[in-house]
Formats: sequence, structure tokens, C-alpha cells
Amino acid sequence: MTAHAHAKRPNQLFRNLTAKIASIPMILIALGIFLGGSIWTVVYSFTSSRLLPRATFVGFDQFERLWASSRWIISIQNLAIYGILSLIFSMVIGFVLAALMDQKIRFENAFRTIFLYPFALSFIVTGLVWQWILNPEFGIQGIVRSLGWTSFTFDPLYNADIVIYGILIAGLWQGTGLVMCLMLAGLRGIDEDIWKAARVDGIPMWRTYLFIVIPMMRPVFITTLVIIASGIVKVYDLVVAQTSGGPGTASEVPAKYVYDYMFQAQNLGQGFAASTMMLLTVAIIIIPWAYLEFGGKKRG
Repeated sequence: MTAHAHAKRPNQLFRNLTAKIASIPMILIALGIFLGGSIWTVVYSFTSSRLLPRATFVGFDQFERLWASSRWIISIQNLAIYGILSLIFSMVIGFVLAALMDQKIRFENAFRTIFLYPFALSFIVTGLVWQWILNPEFGIQGIVRSLGWTSFTFDPLYNADIVIYGILIAGLWQGTGLVMCLMLAGLRGIDEDIWKAARVDGIPMWRTYLFIVIPMMRPVFITTLVIIASGIVKVYDLVVAQTSGGPGTASEVPAKYVYDYMFQAQNLGQGFAASTMMLLTVAIIIIPWAYLEFGGKKRG
């Protein structure tokens, strides 16, 4: 009987055949455009391509020139500062806001809309708005000085030492609302009995969040981290809209470096090399995470 049932069981290859056929175009696009484009970029990063791609291989010359460039080093430092602080602050602020919203406050829908609204704006619009807000003449600094505090100074976009933090403010303003909504959805998925049991046992609320709720929200945190990280790696619009990489090159980021060399400096080889380094950085982060997240489970 068991053998007969096993014989009638459909082959795994033909299960959900319609869905698999429907996914073929997506798979071809992913392989042809994304994977193919990535391989093409890596290959031509070893060439001396200028205005047009050309298969004149020069080994690691482009990478040596890349890492000898102070502009590239500054862009990496800025991305590291922006990325680390963006991850920390957006997660902490988003979770705190979600925890407050989860207390069934009045006008919750209105507050949720207000916090999420900035995410509906494009990064260019956000950058231009915050460029105006942080302008020393008619922004925050100008308003405070007009009230009598003439020595007040707040011009991060015009100070090379702290310009990246001015960009960070705009990024947090736009992205924290989305993080809050994701966290709130995770909190609403926590069983109410857990909260009741914690109250009966006399466990303080902060300990309930820290040792019970947050570990249970691990998938939500992972999803949020991936979304934030993808935005960090490709940060470009905010920088262009607010500072155009200035003052000087103080707010340069890798994505802008790639764009400038490929489309303005007409140095495709250097742009490809920078793109390859960005791709390698993403791979170093994603591959270990994917192995631990999926490989370990299969092995267990």
C-alpha cells in the first residue's frame, strides 16, 4: 500500500508546474540582466575602458588607482558612518515609536500616517526640503538667530566635518516611519497571553520587551535590517540633492563616485572597479547571513 501510494506521488519536478512556468520570465531576467550585468561589470573592471568599453586588460591597475584615491577613501568612510548610525538610530527610534503606538493610544491612525508620510516622498524631495531646513540663512539657524540667540550655529551641510550627519538627519526623517510600521506589525503579532503572563509574574515592561518580545520578533528585525541596508548601500539621491558631494568632497559616497566616473569623467574602467568593490562588500555581508539563516536550518 505504501509503495503504491509512493508510486502515485507526483514527481517533485512537476509539482506546482504552472507556477514554475510563470516564474521562467523572472528567472531569465534575473540571470540575464542582474547576474549577467554583474559579471560584465566585474570583467570590464580589469580593463582600461574610458568612454566606451574595450577589452584591453590591465590587471588590478584600476583597483590600485581606486584605493589610492582620497575621494574613494572619503566615500567609504562616509558610507560607514552613515550606515552604522542609520542602522542604530532607525531601529531604536522605530522600535520605540512602535512600542508607544502599541499602547492603543488615541488618534493612532493619524499618528501612523504622519510618521509614515515622509517615506512616500522621493529622496530628491526629502533632500531639497532638508537643504532648505538646514540652510544657515533662512533655515533653523536663521530662525533661532532671529529670535535673539545671535550666536546660535547649526549649519551641518556647510561644515565639512559634520556634513554627513546633516545627510543622516534627512535619511532618518524619511525612513524611520517605515521601520516603525514594520515593528508595529511585529508587535501586533505577539500573543496577548504573553503580556498577561508577564504582568501576572510581575516582570517589568522593559524586561518583557528586551528578553521576550524582541527575541520573538527576530524575523521582523531581519527584514527591517535588509530593507535599511539596501537603502544605505545605494544612498545617492540625498547627497546629490543636499550637497552634491560637498563641501569639496566631504560628503562623497560610493554610488556618487561610480556615477561621476562613469558618466561625467568618462572613465568606465574606474567606475566598474568601484562598482565591483560595492558588489564585493554586499556579497561579504549577504553570503554569511544567508548561510547562517538557511544553511544551518537545513543541516539541523
